[in-house]
Amino acid sequence: MDAANQRNPRSIATRTGDLGTTSLLYGQRVPKNHPQIEAVGSLDELNSAIGLAKATLPSADPGHAELVRIQKDLVALMGEITCAEGDATRYADSKFQKLGETELARLDTALHAVEARQPKFDGWATPGANLHAAALDLARTAARRAERRLVGLGPQGKTVRPVLLQYVNRVSDLLWLLAREAEG
Repeated sequence: MDAANQRNPRSIATRTGDLGTTSLLYGQRVPKNHPQIEAVGSLDELNSAIGLAKATLPSADPGHAELVRIQKDLVALMGEITCAEGDATRYADSKFQKLGETELARLDTALHAVEARQPKFDGWATPGANLHAAALDLARTAARRAERRLVGLGPQGKTVRPVLLQYVNRVSDLLWLLAREAEG
């Protein structure tokens, strides 16, 4: 075997996906365009877009901490979505973090706090007033795409707990409000 084909055991390049497949949480191989992988990919894009929005804020800004919490929650959500339907009980019994009513309530509290500050907006938003607002709007649109992908899993045979859909919907709402506030 030549040097180019030797595997480094610490390399991220495992080559297991070279033929267009990837693994779900407990090892089941699926095509990379599988609906669950599409949904997880959209959540990953959302996480990255939130990272960009977070990077436009000073770390001392209170919004920075909320964006970090959402990013951590998204990692938990991705884990659950990456689980094959046949492994749902195994996942439920695992020690993996799972989103629930507590995280949803935290988002509702954050939404109410922004609404109480009465950000100014008139109807449809035109993103791009400044870098931070634009980054938040980019994250919001990624959240809406992720929400669509999650909704699409049900007809494909993957159970998605209602709290997960509610969570992503609230994230989108919060990002919209934060973007309007950032334009202010």
